[in-house]
Amino acid sequence: MPKKKKTPEVQAAETLPENAHILGAGEVVQQLITETMEINFMPYAMSVILSRAIPEIDGFKPAHRKILYTMYKMGLLTGPRSKSANIVGRTMQLNPHGDAAIYETMVRLSRGYEALLHPFVDSKGNFGKAYSRDMVWAASRYTEAKLDPICTELFSDIDKDTVDFVDNYDATMKEPTMLPVTFPTILTNPTTGIAVGMASSICSFNLREVCETTIALIRDENADVMETLKAPDFIGGGLLLYDYNALQEIYRTGRGSVKIRARYTYDKKNNCIDVTEIPPTTTSEAIIEKIIERIKAGAIREISDIRDETDKSGLKITIDLKRGVDPDVLMQKLFKMTTLEDSFSCNFNVLIAGSPRTMGVAELLTEWIAFRTDCVKRRVYHDLTKAQEKLHLLKGLEKILLDIDKAIRIVRETQEESEVVPNLMIGFGIDEVQAEYVAEIKLRHLNREYILKRTEDIANLEKEVQELQEILDSRSKVRKILIDELNRVSKKYGKDRRTEILYDVEWTDDAQTPEVPSYPVTLFFTEQGYFKKITPQSLRMSSEHKFKEGDKMLRAIETDNQAELLFFTNQHQVYKSRASDFEDTKASVLGEYVAGKLQMDPGEVPLYMAVTTDYSGYMLYFFENGKVAKVPLSVFQTKTNRKKLIKAYSDKANIAAFYQIPEDTDLVVVSSSGRMLLVSTGAISPKTTKDTAGVAVMTLKKGQRVLEVRPYTEGMFQKPHRYRTRNLPAAGALPTAEDAGEQMSLL
Repeated sequence: MPKKKKTPEVQAAETLPENAHILGAGEVVQQLITETMEINFMPYAMSVILSRAIPEIDGFKPAHRKILYTMYKMGLLTGPRSKSANIVGRTMQLNPHGDAAIYETMVRLSRGYEALLHPFVDSKGNFGKAYSRDMVWAASRYTEAKLDPICTELFSDIDKDTVDFVDNYDATMKEPTMLPVTFPTILTNPTTGIAVGMASSICSFNLREVCETTIALIRDENADVMETLKAPDFIGGGLLLYDYNALQEIYRTGRGSVKIRARYTYDKKNNCIDVTEIPPTTTSEAIIEKIIERIKAGAIREISDIRDETDKSGLKITIDLKRGVDPDVLMQKLFKMTTLEDSFSCNFNVLIAGSPRTMGVAELLTEWIAFRTDCVKRRVYHDLTKAQEKLHLLKGLEKILLDIDKAIRIVRETQEESEVVPNLMIGFGIDEVQAEYVAEIKLRHLNREYILKRTEDIANLEKEVQELQEILDSRSKVRKILIDELNRVSKKYGKDRRTEILYDVEWTDDAQTPEVPSYPVTLFFTEQGYFKKITPQSLRMSSEHKFKEGDKMLRAIETDNQAELLFFTNQHQVYKSRASDFEDTKASVLGEYVAGKLQMDPGEVPLYMAVTTDYSGYMLYFFENGKVAKVPLSVFQTKTNRKKLIKAYSDKANIAAFYQIPEDTDLVVVSSSGRMLLVSTGAISPKTTKDTAGVAVMTLKKGQRVLEVRPYTEGMFQKPHRYRTRNLPAAGALPTAEDAGEQMSLL
């Protein structure tokens, strides 16, 4: 067996002395972070954006395009199905990725998976379901596939130089950079992708509506797309809650969201609800798990059983009801509490000439029209060139018709084969291409009948060349071709809407709020973020609290079980909850850890708890730089069940203290220098912006900061006027000996 030849690098390494030092080996080299980002990270980011995650104007990402083109070259557009494993193996010649990633991409393009409104792969076997998390597709060796008939519209012109071709990753094959699609696939199928620093999320629209809208834009570039493009349409159906302003924003900017609601029917005989269509952003398992979670939490009491009855006929979630329950009222509650009603976020980010751009519908379709116009012109130019070449040959053949015997004599009397073409050129006054064509005519074809038949095509070709040239020179003729193609595709492949549009949606808040018992409770919140809810009876039996080591009580408030809670965190966010969400407990336990209960972000801890029943009063934020922000508590009141609000307070300076007040009162602000300032909150103007930086209240010298805030009570100071000023900001005053002693006794 011959020895494997060593590379030059290995040979060079073997010739080095034993103690030789290789420059840079084993050394830690300092490099600027900007250079590392530019050399290492930026090429990766650009590769993900341009070659993986963001679709192009033809509606496909590179992985999709490679699979479909491979299947086209395998003859799967008209031929029988092939094993998926065979398709995956052949695709690896274009796609330098593992077989699992390629097969998963093909599955998502298939009819069986039910993710696309117009699937491109005609599948046979188990391809899983988009609406189920647990229904996994079979291995590629068990399934078969071919191209769906609609793929004819993807490849009909690909052999006529309509798009550019480039080398594959190892330069052994050619592949198209885009597909010459005859209709806007970019909007007829949903596309999502996450790149580096950007993402794309395009919802699907009805093909007939898309074609009609595109035709309207071809005829008038200022046409109103909302007149023809009603709303998104999804393969899973469901009910779309029509919001004119939201759709207008999506159509204009390419960003926004639409709400999709599940479709259900009530089975009166069995007293159950059957959910048969769900939003495209969720799965049947996620819905069932969320409903069970809410049942266990006591928020839903009307359901006796829930199960997944999905079978070959399609999706079905069955919810058994207790006696006397109104199914419509229950579903309104479930829409608010679960993903039976969910939002599809739109971000129409598409690669245009290698650059990502976020565009509205009209701009996106205008770019597609420009792309398709170029494809049509290249196809017409290709046909024109072929017709001109054939016409040129036939005109040379026509000259032979004048004297066939002369042509035969020239060929017969020529001594050398290489002189045949030059002699024919001289004898008939034709060029080399024509002479070569004449010289290649078979002997059996050197008769008048054959030549007359060929030359009869000259008039037809001349007419064809003229028509093709007129198309290239006329913008209106190209537009007519585009319109005819779109009308044909719409008529042949168009389908009725699957997603029904609900124009008049009744928003009922009563259905979303579960009945919560009302009874008095005392709420306790500790410095380390523990919470207790104790009834008065339990508190009378044992009032001695148990704390974690180093912890202490921060707030104790008597209120009602229906009260709402606002937990302000160290990451400038507020988490909304209700007292009823927490179990009644005793003083002798640590309580519930709020950060875990409310699923706060990693490293996030609650700093303060505000309690309200009607969102009256104010929140005060005292910052270490001496500024104070005053906002009405009502700014945290939301119509929806949002649990987390960002930018709850300013991040411009460190927070020194939170304070909730039902009405204006007097507070004492203490600085690190020991100075005290008696402030009336009525002198601070409220702001409606939650994260306002506030107004200056206490002036501080360099290195000083606000330390704490205390409530003012009568008799706290011997001479209160010493600490109160007419104008703010003010520095405050150092406490007298008597006042200092009084303050220490209060602490």
